[in-house]
Amino acid sequence: MDLFSAYTEILREELKPAMGCTEPIAIAYASSILRHAMGRIPSSVRILLSGNIIKNVKSVIVPATGGMHGIEAAVAAGMVSGKPDQQLQVLAALTPSDIPAIKDALQTCAITVAELETDKPFEVRIEGESGKDRVLVHLADRHTHVVGVFRNGEDLTASYQNERVSEEKDHANRALLNVQDIVTYAKEVPLDEVAPMILHQAKLNYAIAEEGVRGNYGASIGKILYRDGSCSVKDRARALAAAGSDARMSGCEMAVCILSGSGNQGICASVPVIAYAKEKNATEEELVRALLVANLITIHQKTGIGCLSAYCGAISAGCGCATGICFLHGGDFYEIAHTLVNAVAILSGTICDGAKPSCAAKIAMAVEAGILGYEMTLAGKQFYSGDGIITKGVENTIRNVGRLARDGMSETDREIIKMMLETK
Repeated sequence: MDLFSAYTEILREELKPAMGCTEPIAIAYASSILRHAMGRIPSSVRILLSGNIIKNVKSVIVPATGGMHGIEAAVAAGMVSGKPDQQLQVLAALTPSDIPAIKDALQTCAITVAELETDKPFEVRIEGESGKDRVLVHLADRHTHVVGVFRNGEDLTASYQNERVSEEKDHANRALLNVQDIVTYAKEVPLDEVAPMILHQAKLNYAIAEEGVRGNYGASIGKILYRDGSCSVKDRARALAAAGSDARMSGCEMAVCILSGSGNQGICASVPVIAYAKEKNATEEELVRALLVANLITIHQKTGIGCLSAYCGAISAGCGCATGICFLHGGDFYEIAHTLVNAVAILSGTICDGAKPSCAAKIAMAVEAGILGYEMTLAGKQFYSGDGIITKGVENTIRNVGRLARDGMSETDREIIKMMLETK
């Protein structure tokens, strides 16, 4: 596979539609497999989760449940849906008439939750019983990666590893990503190879951002910043990105296009670029190519960090969106590299303490930091090697961020999870 093909495949793997926060939806997906494999809703369920999943499910509203939140609600909603073929849109099949069934499942099915002892940041094991029947479903590493499905000892795994999931097993090599080649790819890749998926991302994510501004979701961070659209393009960019998260964290049933396994990161990486493109009256091609930069540089940062950690993923996406904005306005490798390094220096180390309404505020700050990094570049200013974790060369700085998040913040992650489990 040549470099351009690999980059296109990475985007195909990453840009997936999802309704709701991806960790509770992954639980709902696993429980829908459980229900489907058993043929009915079980009488009891035991679900074991890695700590990072517990962290990201504890406080977020599960869509299509009438405002319920938490692990048990995600399990019950997935079982009532029972449509694993929908993957991360598994709850899209539910209607308001299904809410009584979800409540009934919570009453009649004994659901117990425990933390799974695992080195993996993402792992789900869900076991159900009904009479003499036993079903086990195991997900690991990625939100739709089915490791195993067993019914009374019979291996049914292959039945639930459809084509899209099977493709994830041999996913494109993200180690090939680097800023120089990302910029070249964004300039030269044939538009017809990438435009459909990028424009679909733009349509979904901008729509939920506009819904967040219209509605009254969460702490309304986006609405506070938006001020009826009378703000500057910079404030409008961060307002719309925050508004998308406001809506998503509060159970909005609109789909988003995720990035690095996260809808918030998908929104944060794309919506500010779209806002600047609208302000500039950019062509469709200009928007698509700028979003290629934003998406791939976000993925590049997250590759070293991992899908779930104590490092807030919105920071990587905020830095990524700034590089897309820079490219949109004519920036080349030099300007994009300096924008990224400047932005990384500002907010690296911001903690992830789970999915919740305050994620919208973190997104607003991440976009602010990213755009400040870009504005520094425009002014000919930069942070230098030796300024904190910044070191010579953009790739070396990206590696430092990965090291900080993956190794340096591992104990921080454990302590955050412990605190969250203590808080009722």
